[in-house]
Order: sequence, then structure tokens, then C-alpha cells
Amino acid sequence: MTHRQDEGIFRAGGVALLAAALGFTAVFLYLAVRFNYPEVLDAPAAQALPGLLAMGASGRAVWALYGLLPLLLIPAAVGASTALRTSDEGGMRMALPLAVLSAMVMMLGLLRWPSIHWELARTYAAAGPDERAVITAMFDGLNRYLGNYLGEFVGELCLNAFFVLSGRAMLRSPAFPRWMAWLGVASGVLGWIAMWRNVTDVVAIAAEVDNVVLPLWMIVFGIGLLRVRGGRS
Repeated sequence: MTHRQDEGIFRAGGVALLAAALGFTAVFLYLAVRFNYPEVLDAPAAQALPGLLAMGASGRAVWALYGLLPLLLIPAAVGASTALRTSDEGGMRMALPLAVLSAMVMMLGLLRWPSIHWELARTYAAAGPDERAVITAMFDGLNRYLGNYLGEFVGELCLNAFFVLSGRAMLRSPAFPRWMAWLGVASGVLGWIAMWRNVTDVVAIAAEVDNVVLPLWMIVFGIGLLRVRGGRS
């Protein structure tokens, strides 16, 4: 592969990271205003489902966009792996599939809202008490499995492993400053702590900080990939 082709991959990865960071932030803010996100993730079906339906077609479209944004992690990981594999080939060989797995499970978790939950919301609106009890059980079960276990735990576990491994590779690369490398490692470790938020309130502060650090790190990482020149590092 030529240096020019390498640089194209770096840049595509950098653009994907920037787009993901800005997209996540924009959608997060929209849902915070329209849907009381992320607090609504812990809300009962009687509150969350009518609220979801009240968002209308535009809100559903935003949720669908939110669910697809994790796929940007795939070209981002390819760019990062290409840029850093000569610095830490073994680490980046692990980092790439971890990022892909993270993207897939996070996508599955988020897409439950404009798909399965949307249909549950429509049924819930016209259902009687007995039917609503069944819908509530389905809603709670899907939230635990697709949301808490897959999207928020497995997804974040793999995503932050990708960040830690990328930061480690950056420490061995002359193409990236050491502060950037340490920021990547710190962001990943913070994410590992924050992912336990559904288990204990002890990490609540870490989770709040991670909501700020994560998009910041993705922007810094994206800019770092855009600035790589002259072949792999």
C-alpha cells in the first residue's frame, strides 16, 4: 500500500471520529431536551413509551440516526489500526475487532428505541391494564438485555479497550504527542469505570465526567489521525 493510500485511510478514520463525536453530542443534546435523555433510560414504561411516541416522526428519525452513528467507529478503527500497527502490531490487531464489535452491539442497543420500543409504544397507547403489564415486562427485559448488558456494558467495554490499546500504540509512535497518547489511555480507563453505572452509584461521578471526556477524546483522536503524514507510524 502506498503512502498516499495510507494517508487516505488515516484521514477517513479521522473524519469518522470527528463525525461520530459531533453527531453523538448533537443527538445527545436533542434527546436531552425532547426526551429527558439519559434519565429516561431508567424511567418506567408508563412514562418512557408515551414520551417516545410523543416525539413523532422527527424524533423517531433522530433515534434511528443515533443508532447508526456507532458504525462510524468501524472506519475510525481501520484508520487508527493502519496508522498505529507498526508501532504496536499485536495491540492494534486486537483493537480493530474490538472496535467493530463495540459498534455492532451499541448499534443494536440504540436501535431498539425507533424499532421495537416504537411499536411497543404504539400498542401501549391503546392497550388495557393486562396488556400494558405484558408490554411493560417486554420493555424492561429489552432494556436490560439490549440496553444495559449489550449496548452499555459490552459495547463500552470493547470501545474503551480500543481506546486504551490505541493510546498504548501512540506512546510508541513518533507521529503522536505523548499527551495525546495518555489522554487516550485515561479516557479508556475512565470509560471502564463509568460502564459500571448500572451496577453501583459509586461511579456516578465518573459516568458524568465520561460524558464530557469521551467526545473530547474522539475529537482529539480524529485530529491526530488527520495530521499523520508519510506512511504508517
